[in-house]
Amino acid sequence: MIPFLDLHAGYAELQPEIDAAVARVLDSGCYIGGEDVAGFEAEWAAYCSAAHCVGTGNGLDALILSLRACGIGPGDGVIVPSNTYIATWLAVSAVGATLQPVETDPATHNIDPARIAAAVTPETRAIMPVHLYGQPADLDPILEIARAHDLRVIEDAAQAHGARYKGRRIGAHGDAVCWSFYPGKNLGAMGDAGAVTTDDPEIAARVRRLGNYGSDRKYVNVERGVNSRLDPLQAAILRVKLAHLDEWTERRRALAAAYAEALEGTGLTLPQVPKWAEPAWHLYVVRSPERDALQARLTEAGVGTLIHYPIPPHMQEAYADLGLAPDSLPMAKQLAGEVLSLPMGPHLEPEASWRLRDALA
Repeated sequence: MIPFLDLHAGYAELQPEIDAAVARVLDSGCYIGGEDVAGFEAEWAAYCSAAHCVGTGNGLDALILSLRACGIGPGDGVIVPSNTYIATWLAVSAVGATLQPVETDPATHNIDPARIAAAVTPETRAIMPVHLYGQPADLDPILEIARAHDLRVIEDAAQAHGARYKGRRIGAHGDAVCWSFYPGKNLGAMGDAGAVTTDDPEIAARVRRLGNYGSDRKYVNVERGVNSRLDPLQAAILRVKLAHLDEWTERRRALAAAYAEALEGTGLTLPQVPKWAEPAWHLYVVRSPERDALQARLTEAGVGTLIHYPIPPHMQEAYADLGLAPDSLPMAKQLAGEVLSLPMGPHLEPEASWRLRDALA
């Protein structure tokens, strides 16, 4: 069997360190905030070359709080990719803003910068690029459009831990960068967790305030906030894993290289990586017009796969009220019918790529 992702293997490799970190928090008696939360925020900011990091309860909250901190709300338009996990869209809806979906580049599956400028309207206030599958979106043209139209750029980096754009780690290119540390992420907690990184001290301060009931001082609430704080147990675990993230990313890159070699000539459309991108390889996604049959063959051969994502946001029942026909965003619809994610993770040996090719023979 080749599992799609072995989460327990990560714990097994680091068990003494993780157990010690958890025990440290339990012994501290400090179960909200504290040393480990502050420590992880400082370490993650430094890793991302960002001036600030604010922990949140999860990745969706990171997106919502960043939008609110940037002043995005009802009547404002936010440009989002047509091809993404629905959380990107849900965050925009949660603040009462208007979704402005833009189609993706068929080569990279990320938002197509060439289509963004035409999508900007007088109501547009922000662009929310997603670094899908761990591959950076093309940020320079996006930032140029944003500057030309006085727009905020809020990056959804939930899958891009350690990825680089033109040599610089994702983490502070835009106004705010939103992270998820869901257990299956490259840097995964053992429960829900998230964060926002930014170079803007005002955005950082407002994200922190909004996530703490709208309060900077106990019992003094200056705006209507929510409760979304990074749990110290998760922060302690993330500090342990962060020390190993670069090594685990290199293992992923080795597996991706092995896939590229082993699957050449199989008829699958393999991931295309621009010269300026260094993906984190959260996912290794191939395309096939016979995707469902391909998945069935691999399942029969004991190879775990997943589809990211089988129903694009505009075709979900949750957004039926938008009245978007399935063919209104044809690239998103096509990708949903063709993409297949192969096993990927730091504990899968590159030799598994040849076993997978044998399964396709």
